[in-house]
Amino acid sequence: MSEINLHDLKPAEGSHRDRKRIGRGHGSGSGKTSGRGQKGQKSRAGSHRMRAGFEGGQMPLYMRLGKLRGATSKDAMPIGPFRTYTQPVNVRDLDRFGAGDEVTPETLVEKRVIKNTRTDVKLLGVGQVTKKLTVRVHAISASAREKIEGAGGSVELLREPKVKKVRHRKAKPVAAEEPEDTAEEQPEASAEEPVADEPAAEETEGTEE
Repeated sequence: MSEINLHDLKPAEGSHRDRKRIGRGHGSGSGKTSGRGQKGQKSRAGSHRMRAGFEGGQMPLYMRLGKLRGATSKDAMPIGPFRTYTQPVNVRDLDRFGAGDEVTPETLVEKRVIKNTRTDVKLLGVGQVTKKLTVRVHAISASAREKIEGAGGSVELLREPKVKKVRHRKAKPVAAEEPEDTAEEQPEASAEEPVADEPAAEETEGTEE
């Protein structure tokens, strides 16, 4: 058994709680207001469940600042950069490659077309292509794809384009049409139906004077 010294002493395992017990009297060091101070929003229960960016009800910083124009993504804010960006490369820049070569972000850096591979590459259709190339980039325009495939090459996307979800709006309920007034047709009097005779006028005999 090893020798025990004063600097080796420690409480038995399970006999000491690491959690601070607040609100257990003045002697505990965190009694009465339990470290929350007096009054105010943060002294109330549930006050620490505020959302990120909440500034007590005043106009928050992200609404006070101006907004940048341009392409954005849903997952860019608030952690990532606000503006998303792709590195444009035209098909005329592919003249540095030989026939049958493979065009990737790494080979574009080797040919000094782009500086690094940190940004997604999009191939645009400015210029002409006369060589058969195998292109692997993140995005490509319709005209560039047509020119690459027209020269006998092939295109493969490193990142599939996001398909936008089509929102189906529910059709508004059509108001029920009111039934047309179907008046009961009264039977027409036929010509054969006998007509009641009018009472004969009483004949008054005049007396001759």
